[in-house]
Amino acid sequence: MSNSDRRSVLKTGLAMGAGALVGCATPGIANNQVKTPFHVPATYIPIVGSDQMFPVRRIYCIGRNYAAHAREMGSDPTREPPFFFQKPTDAIQYVAPGTTANHPYPSLTKNYHYEIELVAALNKGGRNIPLEKALELVYGYATGLDMTRRDLQRGMGDQKKPWEIGKSFDMSAPIGPIHPASRTGHFKDGSIWLQVNGQVKQNANLNQMIWSVAEQISKLSEAFELMPGDLIYSGTPENVGPVVKGDLMEGHIDGLPNLSVKVV
Repeated sequence: MSNSDRRSVLKTGLAMGAGALVGCATPGIANNQVKTPFHVPATYIPIVGSDQMFPVRRIYCIGRNYAAHAREMGSDPTREPPFFFQKPTDAIQYVAPGTTANHPYPSLTKNYHYEIELVAALNKGGRNIPLEKALELVYGYATGLDMTRRDLQRGMGDQKKPWEIGKSFDMSAPIGPIHPASRTGHFKDGSIWLQVNGQVKQNANLNQMIWSVAEQISKLSEAFELMPGDLIYSGTPENVGPVVKGDLMEGHIDGLPNLSVKVV
């Protein structure tokens, strides 16, 4: 085949690929009408009191949302606006109530940290959501862990490079089931704590958040169009710290079942 023939084949293939992508993105095409060369599993979280599952679209996390934690991370919470990062959908590790999930110690790190957090699950979306309307987007809540390869996060930060590698990796977002807000109400205060091997490490109240869940939703919607299926990990209290293989973490938020995870 000549070089000109190869270029012709390449252009044809690219055109076909582009058309296929446009077709897949066109509203109204059912999933069973889309043909793909392989299967990519979706991510779902059980919903308490229902046989339905919550489909996860995006995972947003807010940084330094408790004043004492902001200070221990070297930040001044009185002057810092909220900032957000994301984790991949397949970072989810579901942990059923009353069970202890085995959580693999990840590669590349020697300083692996826990961060206990309240998670808000959205079933509505939009842009520029007014603060007074923000909680209308919340379908339910869960207890979650934002696990962090702290040495990688800090190392990349010191080099002024993106620190995604420290946050966005396999199974870095353990989470319990979604509890509908229609049953629990909205979580604006209440105890949040985490124990490691029975010793309390983090202990605070949800009302100590710098930015409330409603404020987080409103601020996020200025930068992104929020959609049903989005999760928001709402920040962690002070005293984050390392775990090693064999450590048992137990997280608690008043009104939700405890989250139990063992590092293996």
